Amino acid sequence: MKKLKIVLQSNIFYIIFLIIIVLYILGNILLKENKSIFNINDSYFEGIINDYEFDGNKLTLELKGKETLISNYYINTYEELLDLKKQIKYGIKIKVKGQLKVSNNNTIPYAFNYKKYLLNNDIYYTLNIDNIEFLEKENFLYKIKNYVNDKIEKIDKTGYMKAFILGNKNDISNEVYTNYQKIGITHLFALSGMHIGLLSGIILKLFKHINDKVKYLIVSIILIIYGFIVGFPYSIKRCIIFFIINSINKIFNLNISSIKVLLLTIFIIIINNYKAIYDVGFIYSVLTVSGILISSNFIKDSNKIKSSFKLSLIAFLFSLPISLSNFYEVNFLSILYNIFFVPFVSIIVYPLSLLSFIIPILSNIFSFFISILEYSANLLGKINILSIYMSLNIYEIIIYYIILLITIIKKKYILFSLLIVIIFLDMLIPYLDSNSYIYFLDVGQGDSSLIITPHKKEVIMVDTGGIVSLTKEDWQKKKEEYKVSDNVITLLKALGIKKINSLVLTHGDYDHMGESLNYVDNFKIDKVIFNCGGFNELEQDLITILKKKNIHYYSCLNQLNDDYKLYFLKTEMYDNENDNSNVIYTEFNNYKFLLMGDASIKTEENILKKYNLGKIDVLKVGHHGSNTSSSKEFINKINPKYSIISVGQNNRYGHPNKEVLENLNNSIIYRTDQHGSIKFTIKNKKLFIENYQP
Repeated sequence: MKKLKIVLQSNIFYIIFLIIIVLYILGNILLKENKSIFNINDSYFEGIINDYEFDGNKLTLELKGKETLISNYYINTYEELLDLKKQIKYGIKIKVKGQLKVSNNNTIPYAFNYKKYLLNNDIYYTLNIDNIEFLEKENFLYKIKNYVNDKIEKIDKTGYMKAFILGNKNDISNEVYTNYQKIGITHLFALSGMHIGLLSGIILKLFKHINDKVKYLIVSIILIIYGFIVGFPYSIKRCIIFFIINSINKIFNLNISSIKVLLLTIFIIIINNYKAIYDVGFIYSVLTVSGILISSNFIKDSNKIKSSFKLSLIAFLFSLPISLSNFYEVNFLSILYNIFFVPFVSIIVYPLSLLSFIIPILSNIFSFFISILEYSANLLGKINILSIYMSLNIYEIIIYYIILLITIIKKKYILFSLLIVIIFLDMLIPYLDSNSYIYFLDVGQGDSSLIITPHKKEVIMVDTGGIVSLTKEDWQKKKEEYKVSDNVITLLKALGIKKINSLVLTHGDYDHMGESLNYVDNFKIDKVIFNCGGFNELEQDLITILKKKNIHYYSCLNQLNDDYKLYFLKTEMYDNENDNSNVIYTEFNNYKFLLMGDASIKTEENILKKYNLGKIDVLKVGHHGSNTSSSKEFINKINPKYSIISVGQNNRYGHPNKEVLENLNNSIIYRTDQHGSIKFTIKNKKLFIENYQP
């Protein structure tokens, strides 16, 4: 024990171990082959249900067998839904028949990459299930998990008790959760040290008269069982292992510092699975706790308010680069907000969730405090004066942490100013960018383009996309409908864009403007441009919101006189929405762009009669490549060098049309269903093309 104590106290041991861990990680990344044991043609699979979610008529299962599969089953009737809700439980063994599918990469830059997320969790396929056969019931530990889950669902309808106790945030609405993200308090809803600290603290007090060895053993066993119940997310693994090592440290008087206990914890987790380094929750947890431990002398203060502020500041500074790298948004006011919300949640809300679980009659009090939490977050989420939008690369992150550590360890606080310079330089650099950018975004079966002029003087969005939902019964509807515009808003934030100067809508069809309301509700917009003709119901709904928000709107313009002119090619008034589309012509450094909306062959004929366009460099093909547009005469006349077809994968319309593709044969064709989003960059008067493959 004495020798072990000397080794564990030695700095050299940790340096050597750190080198070994780095080499271990690099070796796995470079040499280990990430390959599924399944064949793409396999059809039958067995496993236990490790996790599940019902969302409308869709059942998603995390099936743990020879290899983990994320499996989706679409429910046919309400009766089947009720039957499955009775049968589907954690830990039940099932046999399923279905088709394996490889997930796509993100096709909009900076959006969440689901394929990469799955691979980082050793999941190589998703599975579309045709049939489910139930084989065996759950074991004892899973029975406990099912009991806890079922009891929570009966007691609490807010979704917060499930979030605080089980770490399942699925029942908290996206709109509400977005407010928490805006004010920087989402960490309070991720299972972490706060939960384990409070839970272990309560148990230790209950067993305070028991021998230390027995007491810490009991708590460790309870925490391991709790870890199993919540699925052992990395943040909880870190907390439990830290607690166990620290308990051994105390019992055997090893006198290992807290930072070394943390290092041992990290080593154990990474040796178990090196892919922990990809888990955002683990990274947040490690960096924040490291920062707090390193800065403990700085945080200590006899004044509790000052101490709380310092704690919040350190947690903010150590998590800031990770927030910007993953969510591209940080609110500096969150330093102040956390001074209130951390004790509010840790002292009131979280303990109440535990008490309400034990004594259900208290659930109304719990719901009352949740309403205060939501109301406060909604109110503060509207204050956007100190929020920054940007992304950081790996080199900037490394430099940031080096300066931060030197600042804190060496107490060279003058270096702190360099951190501020790094952040604000990164915010300013995009405005020094003299390039022009035109994105044709993959929004499925719809249209959306983004134009960014040099130095970000103007940000213009042409159409928003919009996925038309089929009519569904209430039980079939999802809790939250997918909004492709959320991914585009992520892109805007990553690019450091805080507002859209002009939102131009080519016409009033849902697949071109259906996401407009989401932009207006969640992003700053200066003005909206409609096409000629009367306003349909969708446009009228948008105008009602625009008036409430005092956003200017215009219709039937000839040109948009901003930093770069957009010309609207007018011919005549038509009796249908498609032909009345805003057809947009613009030039960047003598490169000609033509965006056709859904204009038909008839409109094309009239454009040729009225305008002498000459050769077009980039054509946004009309009506998703439908045979109603892009006549041979029109294409031959404008002779585009590049043709962009915005179209959804396996769409029911059969777009793009074969004849249209033949008409465009002399141009280089990019399709959003095959090539993802397409980005044109005009740099030093040259045109560069990049796409984001599915």
